[in-house]
Amino acid sequence: MSLYMIGDVQGCDAALGRLLDDIGFSPSRDTLYLLGDLVNRGPGSLAVLRRLMALEGSAHGLLGNHDLHLLATAHGVRKPHRSDTLGDILAASDREALLDWLRARPMALFEHGWLMVHAGVLPQWDAPRTLALAGEVQAVLRSPDWVGFLHQMYGNEPPLWSESLRGATRLRVIVNALTRLRFCSAQGVMEFETKDSAGAAPEGFMPWFDVPGRLSEGVPIAFGHWSTLGTVHRRDLQALDTGCVWGGCLTAARITEVPGEVERISVRCEQASRPGKH
Repeated sequence: MSLYMIGDVQGCDAALGRLLDDIGFSPSRDTLYLLGDLVNRGPGSLAVLRRLMALEGSAHGLLGNHDLHLLATAHGVRKPHRSDTLGDILAASDREALLDWLRARPMALFEHGWLMVHAGVLPQWDAPRTLALAGEVQAVLRSPDWVGFLHQMYGNEPPLWSESLRGATRLRVIVNALTRLRFCSAQGVMEFETKDSAGAAPEGFMPWFDVPGRLSEGVPIAFGHWSTLGTVHRRDLQALDTGCVWGGCLTAARITEVPGEVERISVRCEQASRPGKH
């Protein structure tokens, strides 16, 4: 039995298929954990969702910002972006089944010693708190009023977590941290404008995983979302968005028996490199 964490697929189904072939993936034996942004920008978003749905219990996908964007676009909450590649899903005969499957995905997981998120973890959150807060969003997304929540989900305010937050404001901060976070201050104020590498941190901000004394320190964390970050490959941190949709690689990290250690396997994306960041 092998366990793999996989970075942002973003609709690159051909690359995902080649990666699964390279690792010798067997759904009867192995398990995949995909770290969000399953869809959008790549040419095969529909194929990715159908592939993962067919794998049933052997594939577990987190929700990323592009996955939430698909749900919002499908229900008229957001207008399609000119660079979206979601039309095949929105026009599919099994559209509703695909969207229902997607919105039932978790916002965070803790499996086999790894905390898995799409983007980041605020410094005020330890692993149990991260999972509990992710569960609050998951419960709303699985509720009858989930589309109403999507209408209130977007925005950068407030940029700072507080336990006193309630309602849609509270949920918005949780979503922003788990699906959009790159840089924050030592106090946990989030910055959303900068999408470049860690060295481009605005004054007063730093990569979320470099905040001194963050409560999740020491817990191995795997995340995606940050294609411009470069390789982060250490015992307590795995950055697995290696820019497949931008002409980079799609990367899997096999969880080993040694706590915090993984074996990374990558395949080149078939797409030509093109500028842009997500």
